[in-house]
Amino acid sequence: MFSQRMERLRAQMAEQQVDVLLLSVGAELPYFCGYEAMPLPRLTMLVVPCEGDARLIVPRLEAPRVVERTGVFEVVAWDETDDPIELARSLIGSASVIAVGDRMWAGFLVDLARLLPRVEFRRASEVTSPLRSVKDAAEVESLRAAAAAADRVTVDLRSGNIELVGRTEAEVSAELGRRLLAEGHQRVNFAIVAAGENAASPHHEAGERVIKPGEVVLCDIGGTMMDADGVGYCSDITRCVHLGEPPADLVEAYDVLFEAQAAQVAASVVGNSCESVDRVGRGMIAEAGFGDNFIHRTGHGIGTEAHEDPYIVEGNTQELRPGHAFSVEPGIYIPGKWGLRLEDIVVAATDGPDNLTTTDHRLAVLDV
Repeated sequence: MFSQRMERLRAQMAEQQVDVLLLSVGAELPYFCGYEAMPLPRLTMLVVPCEGDARLIVPRLEAPRVVERTGVFEVVAWDETDDPIELARSLIGSASVIAVGDRMWAGFLVDLARLLPRVEFRRASEVTSPLRSVKDAAEVESLRAAAAAADRVTVDLRSGNIELVGRTEAEVSAELGRRLLAEGHQRVNFAIVAAGENAASPHHEAGERVIKPGEVVLCDIGGTMMDADGVGYCSDITRCVHLGEPPADLVEAYDVLFEAQAAQVAASVVGNSCESVDRVGRGMIAEAGFGDNFIHRTGHGIGTEAHEDPYIVEGNTQELRPGHAFSVEPGIYIPGKWGLRLEDIVVAATDGPDNLTTTDHRLAVLDV
């Protein structure tokens, strides 16, 4: 798998006339070589020449964590008294165009630029994103497994098996995270729990607010589940529950959201543009009078990162291709009152949209 990814990477580098690619912290490194670097001030860097062998520069104390992959990369360990930037420069050689990982620490790039004053630096994502954004069959199944695990948590949420009333948002968030781990995730990326007026803030941070009867609770959860090669793939799902009979205005808004989200999923067809998917649901929400209350893009790509290409947003004319995986998550937010969001992970496939998240999409109304 990793050898094939490296071959495709080098082909993309050659097409874009990139001499060397440098990857450090972030999701690109494990995607291409299977090693996830800790976010340390010590340099870890995969040096990939367009022609020649790739080398993984790694602190010697981190070297035992590396699974060496013959034919993919060679480990070059450095000691505490070594200069890893100089080591990187020596491996880069006479390259004139270098693509640098978007998540690389700025300090490393500044130091490299000082040693390589005549080099043209580019974003590595211009090279890697076209490869990473199109998932192969194995990657889709990894995403499906992660989505199914998150689904099981939200089924418990909707069925009332997770206590909400009288608990703080933070307590419920912690329980949702524990349940994600129990369902097979290795990492919790987020567990948004927003009650009542807090749900009007799309990225609300769960706090000490106590959840009460008579209000909506928006839960947006996601984590990372490792595949057999130790590469993590992400889940992301949002569902809303109402504690007791919901007010008429909220029911009206949720009905609009439900229909708009379903239309966007249906429009997630190979060949349609990303912005056209956004427009479908956004138009329906605007026509119902809630246009100013849908304040974010419809979705984001997902894979080894929770947010990656392609983005489902106005202005992105990129056409969906088989294997593109992304969220479809329109929302309606009424400041000071409540907020609603409905999110699935969808894969564009040759035979139509493949919705990976299957938990009931209707507003769950729980007896309290």
